Order: sequence, then structure tokens, then C-alpha cells
Amino acid sequence: MASYVIGAVTSSLLNSDPVIMGDRVLPGTGLYDGISGAEAAVIALVPFFLGWRFFGSASDAAHMIKGLVVAGLLYSILMLVEIRLSPQLHFWVYGYYPTDFQQEIRGSGYRPMVFTGHGLLAAIFLMTTVAASAAMSKARVSLWGVGAGKFNAYLGAILIMCKSAGSLMFGGVATALIWLTSPRMQVRAAALLVTFSLGYPLFRAFDLIPTNLIAELAGDLNNERGLSLATRFRNEDQLLSRAAEREMFGWGRYGRSRVYDPESGRDVTLADGKWVQTLGQFGLVGFLSEFGLLSLGIYRAMRAIRYCRDRRELIYLAALSLIVGLNVLDLLPNSTLRPWTWFLCGVVFARGQDCVARAGDVRIRSRASDARALRPS
Repeated sequence: MASYVIGAVTSSLLNSDPVIMGDRVLPGTGLYDGISGAEAAVIALVPFFLGWRFFGSASDAAHMIKGLVVAGLLYSILMLVEIRLSPQLHFWVYGYYPTDFQQEIRGSGYRPMVFTGHGLLAAIFLMTTVAASAAMSKARVSLWGVGAGKFNAYLGAILIMCKSAGSLMFGGVATALIWLTSPRMQVRAAALLVTFSLGYPLFRAFDLIPTNLIAELAGDLNNERGLSLATRFRNEDQLLSRAAEREMFGWGRYGRSRVYDPESGRDVTLADGKWVQTLGQFGLVGFLSEFGLLSLGIYRAMRAIRYCRDRRELIYLAALSLIVGLNVLDLLPNSTLRPWTWFLCGVVFARGQDCVARAGDVRIRSRASDARALRPS
């Protein structure tokens, strides 16, 4: 945690030189920027600490799962409005569109965004509620007297209407894993996802990801999506090369990590993935600090799940771990890191910590009991 905050300061102190590209001059960073970056990092971690501090027990996890399902049901009402009328709620309330409206047009319909700023953010949140409802259904828990399986089917249908292939795939995978595999297998799957995410910059740097093949396969399904994916990979290659010039602590803020035309100074890259944004701005130290902290709870859950006392507790811890794992994986193609993501990471970490601590207390009491039994009367 300390490296996440201190890394922002160090990055600013090491990037005092200006970046000059054609007519564009990007200022160097200094102590003021470092303090500002550290403040932003602390604020970003507040939801993590709240989840860690107040949602550590098994009943807290159950309330968290139920809360996600209820939030998804309420949110889906507004989503249906935007699916039917187009994404207008933000404009009606605030008077402007937070993103390019054309991005939310999909085929003959629309992709809802409902105050999130982008349809992908709304879809990934709904995916989270689909997974939560699947966990409730697996645990045979009802809500308002209605089986959670019905809510899972309803939220899944809304997710299809969101027209986000990635979130739909994640929702399908999460539901299948929750229903068809054991909780321990789900936690292992979540650990595999975050481990892959942590190693992704290395895999990309050494060309271990078959990007051309992936783009071709996507193009076979949808030519437009295939071209978009190929463009994204090309931009990542350029940004990765730029980040490699200052690999440890990055280029700092003010867009210094972007690639510009040397004559006109025009920005020639698009940075969609959170991983490449963080790597460029704060280097490997910043990337490992951020993604490592997001992943920490899942690694703790791998150890803790053996200490869960009942089936429902197992199901909920595994489902929350899987939700976090999928959200971290989504940070590779998209920049969908939001406060509720940090909050869920804190909840998973707290649950793992609680299970391990409880097991330690049981062992201590058992040893004390054995010692009393061996004591001569």
C-alpha cells in the first residue's frame, strides 16, 4: 500500500524535464505534482479500506452479495429506459453527454451507460451483479420470497441487451463456474486471472500474446470488432515502447507517457487499457503496486477458503473472489477501475483475513485445552 502512494511521489520527482514534441510542450513534474498524486492515491484507496474495515465477517459477505443483486435490479430499470430511448439520462440531469454518443450506438440499438460515463462501465457493473445473483442461487437464498435463480436469469437478459461482448462473456463464465465448479476451483480460477493480469506487461513485452491471431479470430466473428482490436494492440505496442524508456517509475502525469507526432505534436495513440495507462505514468513500481493490491485479497482467499465453516460461506467468498478476478482482468482491455472495484477488493481481503484469524484462534484454544488436560491434577 505504501508503494502505491510513495510511487506517485517518486515518479513526479524523477520527471522534472519537459517533453517537447513539435509545437507541443509538456511540463516537467515536481514535488507539488507528487503530493497531488499521493493525495489522489490515498483517496482512491478509501473504498478499499472501508471494505477491509467493515465487511470482514461471513454475514457481511452475505449482505454484500445481496446488496449487489438489489443494486443490479434497481439499476436495470434505468438501463431499460436507456436501452429503449438511448443514453439520455446523463444529458437530462447534467445537460451534456460524458462521452461520444456514437460509441453507445450498437447495431440498431443503444448501449446504456446510466451515469457511469460509458456503456462499458455500466456493463461490467451489471456483470458483477449477474455473478452475485448466481452465487445467491447456488446458496439457495431467496430475495423477497423469490428464488435468486430468477433474478440471475433477468439480470443476464439485461446484460445481453447491454451489447458488450466482453462483459457478456465474463458474466457467462462467472455463472458457469459458480454453478459447475467447487468454490475452491473458483478461487483458483480467480487467482489465475489476476496472476495473468500481473504478468501481462511482461507477456506483451516479450511478444508472448498472439495479438495478430486474436485480432484475426475477432475479425472472423465481426470485422469491425477485429479492426478495432488490431488498432488497440498497435497502440499498446507504441505505448509499451514509450513506457520502456522509463520503465521503473514511468513518465509522470500531464500525458507525458503518450506518443506524439514529432513534427506536429499531435497525440497519435489511444490508451484504452488501465494497465498501459498505469505502466506509462508510474512504471513497473506503480503497476505492480496497483494491480498487486487489487489482487491481494484473492491470494489471501486461496489460503483462507479451507477455513470457511459452512457451504454458504464458501460460496460467497469464492464468488466475490471470482468477481474481483474478472474485474481485474477487464482492466487489460478497458479502463474500468472504479471506487466500487476497490471496495470489493477490500471486502475479499477482509474475508480472507477473518477466516485465517479465526482458524488461528481455534488452534490457540485447542492447544490451551490440550495443555490443561495434560496438567497434573
